[in-house]
Amino acid sequence: MRIFTIVVLLGLAPLATSAAEPKFEFFQPLVPPRPFQVMAHRGLAKLAPANSRLAISLAIEDGLEWVDLPVQRSKDGQHVLFDGGKLADFDEPIAVRERSLAELKKLDLGATVAKRFTGTRFLPLTDCLAAIKGKINVSLDCQDVDARQLVDEIRSAGVASQVLVGGPIELLRQVRELSGGTIATLARRQTGREPRAGEDFIPTVVDFDIDQITSEICSHWHTHGVRVRARALGAADQWNSWDQAISAGADYLVTDVPEEVIAHVLNRQLQPRPVRFALHRGASRYAPENTLPAYEKAYRLHADFVEFDVRTSRDGQFFLLHDARLDRTTNGKGPIREATAETIARLDAGDWFNHALAGTRAPTLDAFLSAVPAGVELYFDAKDIAPEALSATLTKHGLVERTVVYQSADYLQQLRKIDARIRRMPPAASSEQVTALAPSLQPHAVDTRWNVLSKAYIDHCHAAGIQVFADAPFHVDVNGYRQAIQWGIDLIQTDHPLRAWRAMELEFAAREKQ
Repeated sequence: MRIFTIVVLLGLAPLATSAAEPKFEFFQPLVPPRPFQVMAHRGLAKLAPANSRLAISLAIEDGLEWVDLPVQRSKDGQHVLFDGGKLADFDEPIAVRERSLAELKKLDLGATVAKRFTGTRFLPLTDCLAAIKGKINVSLDCQDVDARQLVDEIRSAGVASQVLVGGPIELLRQVRELSGGTIATLARRQTGREPRAGEDFIPTVVDFDIDQITSEICSHWHTHGVRVRARALGAADQWNSWDQAISAGADYLVTDVPEEVIAHVLNRQLQPRPVRFALHRGASRYAPENTLPAYEKAYRLHADFVEFDVRTSRDGQFFLLHDARLDRTTNGKGPIREATAETIARLDAGDWFNHALAGTRAPTLDAFLSAVPAGVELYFDAKDIAPEALSATLTKHGLVERTVVYQSADYLQQLRKIDARIRRMPPAASSEQVTALAPSLQPHAVDTRWNVLSKAYIDHCHAAGIQVFADAPFHVDVNGYRQAIQWGIDLIQTDHPLRAWRAMELEFAAREKQ
């Protein structure tokens, strides 16, 4: 069943269905599949160089159903993923047609994105098709291809059910004929053009700019077995446009922020949520950790809590930084405790992640707390800040009752004496430790390693009036998240919000059936 109702249109002229393909069954990376699917434009191009192997791999890690990728031909006729743009050591955008595949593979796709991506190479289509097999679907924006070669490459890779070929109508005719209709086609519709009687080519999917999508258009195409894709790029890539397209009945949505689309839709659908989740150092998968962009992203992903780390400069000012040294996440060097606030405030905390975020600073604690929106709770990792200063800062910002503080039991005992209203969360590795902590510290929650979790442990904590928070390691998959939810965990801290959302989606559906 669709998330939203599809309005059925009456009165449009019928299509010439003889030219249409039979209903095409795509591979489903997610089981059960979602009724509405997103396509990551150029892969996860905000996390890695666009159209690269890494941009595709990250989309697979996020549990996305589709990537949308451009295809061109090299000078020697090889298909590669690229749609133009400047590369390192080139002042102007390069033309793929002017270089052989061997020459292209010597060029660096990553250095212009961030230093950490230096050495990222052009990806041949054949390598892309091998990488997606059995993992994710791909919509190909065919800007310059050879139809027969394209069909042969798709067939040889064994991914015909995972590919949607888009391009000029003449190319689509050739693909249908050469593949015997076994490869799906995508046709672009121009602004304002409605379906017409007598169409001589009916594709598997039609593509519209998102502001052209209406329930009438969607219903008409659906009547004839054709699916609808909405392009939500640029200024149109925002929640009100997504809602409009989904409610109209679009099947797919092309977006630069697939993680935000999924979180937005599921946040509206899954009420109440089966579990709360915290984003570790903000949405650190999508933006530089412990920076304001990471927290702004976390709010758009509808996190219940945001986790942050606080350290103190040489002159007693507080900054959001995880490590004791500046080296990893800024362009500074040395221990934070030896740097002045003035020095830290000038450092760049974003360029290492993506050159587009150059100039991002490590925020002060005051700047961060001033920007926290209503409804979001705080997971305060007091790495290096005196309990008196922590209490005074939370009081100043009126956030005492929205904060849980993580630190050692000794530290939290001091904090309790200063202000017992501040919720306390010590680490605990066993039921025996929880029992020992409970009488004197009266913690709100305990922070527990994932490998310690069990239903018996969580039940023991709950019986003592203590919640259980745990950080999900990288290797834990959606099934692992669901297991913890079924055991009764109170909060999952994660670097992978879409795993949390998928686990909640599946658990919510299971409970609805009971």
